[in-house]
Amino acid sequence: MTPHDNNYMRLALAEARAAFEAGEVPVGAIIVADATGRIIGRGHNMTEALGDVTAHAEMLAITAAQTALGGKYLRGCTLYVTVEPCTMCAGAIGWSQLSRIVIGAPDEKKGFSSICAQGRTPFHPRAKVEWGVLEDESRALMQDFFRSLR
Repeated sequence: MTPHDNNYMRLALAEARAAFEAGEVPVGAIIVADATGRIIGRGHNMTEALGDVTAHAEMLAITAAQTALGGKYLRGCTLYVTVEPCTMCAGAIGWSQLSRIVIGAPDEKKGFSSICAQGRTPFHPRAKVEWGVLEDESRALMQDFFRSLR
């Protein structure tokens, strides 16, 4: 873990809250260029607003970061995401070659790890994965959202 992980995850949580307020599943993502600490991508779920099942927070943040850098690879960048990515997003994270993935809360139902065999991940082989950064806050936001739907 780095000293800045909590700060960047708080920004991802702000994105997740924006999704919540818009009636979207509250997942937020931030991508940071490690060398500069600059945020180069951000996103929150917008599947309802855009009518697009691929408009997940991670996908939108990856697209923004790739545009900011002018290329498809995000080596030397860290993704902060409030909830464990689904398999679609995990695949995109792997293909974009993000160097580090920092995850808030696990997603036992739809997260990538529920279908990965023997601890394997779809991420780049050199990618480092950190779990549990501001996990309680991330989990509480998801629970509040789904509770509000009942």
